[in-house]
Amino acid sequence: MIIDGSEFADGERLVLAEPLVETLRRRRNELLTALESREKPVYGVTTGMGRLAGVALDARQQAEHQRNLLIGRAVGGPPWLPPEDVRALLVARLRDFLRPWSGVSPELVRFLVDRLNDGFTPAVPRGGLGSSGEIIPLSHAFQTFLGIGTVLEDGVETPAPEALARRGTEPYVLGPKEGASLLQGSPLAVMHAQRGWAEARQLIQLQTLTEAMAIDVLGAPREVFSPVMAGGDDHLRRLLTALTGMVGAGPVRAGVVQAALSVRVAPRALAHASRVDDDLRETVVRWQTTPGDSPSFVDGEFLPGTAYHAVDLGLRMDAVTAALVHLGEISVQRMHRLLDERFSGLPAQLTTDPGPRAGLVPLHKRAVGELHALRRLAAPATLGSIDTSAGQEDVQAFAWAAGEQLRAAATHLFAITACELITASQARYLASDGVPGLGAAYEWVRSVVPPVDEDRPLGPEVERLAAACRSFSG
Repeated sequence: MIIDGSEFADGERLVLAEPLVETLRRRRNELLTALESREKPVYGVTTGMGRLAGVALDARQQAEHQRNLLIGRAVGGPPWLPPEDVRALLVARLRDFLRPWSGVSPELVRFLVDRLNDGFTPAVPRGGLGSSGEIIPLSHAFQTFLGIGTVLEDGVETPAPEALARRGTEPYVLGPKEGASLLQGSPLAVMHAQRGWAEARQLIQLQTLTEAMAIDVLGAPREVFSPVMAGGDDHLRRLLTALTGMVGAGPVRAGVVQAALSVRVAPRALAHASRVDDDLRETVVRWQTTPGDSPSFVDGEFLPGTAYHAVDLGLRMDAVTAALVHLGEISVQRMHRLLDERFSGLPAQLTTDPGPRAGLVPLHKRAVGELHALRRLAAPATLGSIDTSAGQEDVQAFAWAAGEQLRAAATHLFAITACELITASQARYLASDGVPGLGAAYEWVRSVVPPVDEDRPLGPEVERLAAACRSFSG
């Protein structure tokens, strides 16, 4: 895929278009000219950083400074980000470097593209990051370009010089301001927000499906799901319209006036989750137009920025996490109703032989355990600032931590969703009728997890279905 400076999809081999290279070179020359002619100090280039920003650097110190920035701040350790997240982090950094405010050299951009193409995976810490921005993980990520630190090769920590040598590549030599540019902004938070948004969107779709299956299996009265009950809530109206299309009029179980609360209120919780997830997506899009460097080079001037304080991303990721936790609570409760013969009219615990066989109650216990872990992620990660750098940095956003929690929450909810899908599929298998519109969905579940005629260890099948859920397209 040729990168021409506009938005690009990741996953293919990337090639820099020559006109883009010339644009990068022109911007770089403008930045270097401005540095040479500027009498005022430039933060992180002619001065120290943080508390030491008031220290002027002589020519020799400036020549060493950009490299030092990536060395002294690499104080993190394992556990490391998974390779797919590291790649997404490098892509987020590349996108920022292609914007007009960057001013890094085309050689650095090309080096970054080459590392994306050859699978170079720096060992980037995923915790213990107490800075106001992301200097700790970014120093670990990009010192490897200089032949310092470690990378991951097939999960094994490997010295960066060895990894570069195997690729026939010399370590990169930083030019003026390039070390500071590699450290600035919040690409780790952006990466988590992008991937977390997509995972949450997938879960909302899947949880809508499990809700439809619960309505079907439990024979829930349909009136409460009428789109007219959404009022002015467009998210809720769209969701109720989708649900009624999936389940149709359908048979209502005799004697049921109202379904369990977990079934009736799920659409409102799903609409809220959809709303906050859309808000997160819109914020990510806005970040594509936010200068990520500090100082950024804009119209010939070096302007300080605050993109290292990604609080708007962090708080929105916290909100999405809380919404996913509530979906998990509803899902686990719905699953319990499916297993209860008083609500379903089916054999107790959805077993073919109640008593000698346990049926799917152990599966509900797995879901309860996942929910217990999920609930502990609901506390906002973005709150909790502490003074660092002798008071120079007295506020942190911890947006990366909000991203870690969102991604962890998604993993737990995928497992819960898989458990509920298996339960709903088993219930429909034991029943004699069903909603035709859901037939393909039940068949999809059974293609991964066949009906349970006899007790068997379902753990591996839960994992397979949870993995399949990540690519489910409806």
